[in-house]
Amino acid sequence: MTQRVHLDSASGLPLHPVAREALLAALEDGWADPARLYTSGRKARQLLDGARESVAAALGARPDEVTFTPNGTTALYGGIRGTAAGRARVGRHVVHSAVEHSAVLHAAAELDPTSVPVDQVGRVSPDAFAAALRDDTALACLIAASHEVGTVQPVAEVAARCTARGVPLLVDAAQVVGRMPVPDGWSVLTASAHKWGGPGGVGVLAVRTGVRFRSAWPEDEHELGRSPGSVALPAVVAAAAALRASRADSAAEDTRLRALVDRIRASVAQIPDVEVVGDPVARLPHLVTFSCLYVDGEQLVRALDAEGFEVTSGSSCTSSTLTPSHVLVAMGVLTHGNVRVSLSRTTTEEDVDRFLTVLPGVVARLRDEAGATGL
Repeated sequence: MTQRVHLDSASGLPLHPVAREALLAALEDGWADPARLYTSGRKARQLLDGARESVAAALGARPDEVTFTPNGTTALYGGIRGTAAGRARVGRHVVHSAVEHSAVLHAAAELDPTSVPVDQVGRVSPDAFAAALRDDTALACLIAASHEVGTVQPVAEVAARCTARGVPLLVDAAQVVGRMPVPDGWSVLTASAHKWGGPGGVGVLAVRTGVRFRSAWPEDEHELGRSPGSVALPAVVAAAAALRASRADSAAEDTRLRALVDRIRASVAQIPDVEVVGDPVARLPHLVTFSCLYVDGEQLVRALDAEGFEVTSGSSCTSSTLTPSHVLVAMGVLTHGNVRVSLSRTTTEEDVDRFLTVLPGVVARLRDEAGATGL
């Protein structure tokens, strides 16, 4: 049987071993309602407070600024709607980059959005972003690093310009938390635990003290009123444990994964009619995206899956549709035959070697089957 290699860690990671241990322990001790005053409730509250303090430290936030949500997408929706509602007197205008997560685009579309274009590597210009701000701008949104092509955005520079205009900046930090330092200057920040090796079903919404915020949900005594209902406490505890573990070895993993991604970038660029996209330097350490002319992306994903490699194609959020990735379109790069490869702590040099050995033959075979050989 072909050994399977998961190369889609940007979508989600297997549960970190430390998180698994924490989850099992929390299932024993964290089952009670942390809002209750009896012994089991107080024990659960201690676990929740500890998890919140740990996550807040990783984000550079205060514990009372951090809310746990059902997932990262809910955090994005809640962050945009809550900040826009809190600043409704200012206006309904929202500024965002053209390469945001689809949840940001959908939430902003309910308001008065302005999309700021990016360059060919997928980076927004701080000056262009600042020029889009208006007197009635309630909120600005900028992803910390692209889920699709890995390009790191100039968050601190954009944040400084937003601060000068009195506009809060929401940062989608899902791909950097646990891997890289969280960028400075954010007013609202979101993240997702399964991106750093925590369990699915845990998102993070952090709102700086002083930011006008009115929850999009009915008032609730749980989770500071920013997310409906109670939290899945054992999962939250496991998420915090995974984040501590990921941060502890992030520097070493950054070095190791960058070297492997550099090898992939250099190797796939040698395949005829293949374009590597995204910034080659200012990028996430674990992710590389490339597009193959004359090859259907879905067929390429399936062919690689048959060889034991699990990758994804097109948009990380819209690959179930037949439309091209809005991120690749905004960059003006090749969208045909797109593949995103993202590595994790379990990826070995041998995995990369085998992938690079198999890939050229798979691409050549699909082109031959499509009658595109020799074009």
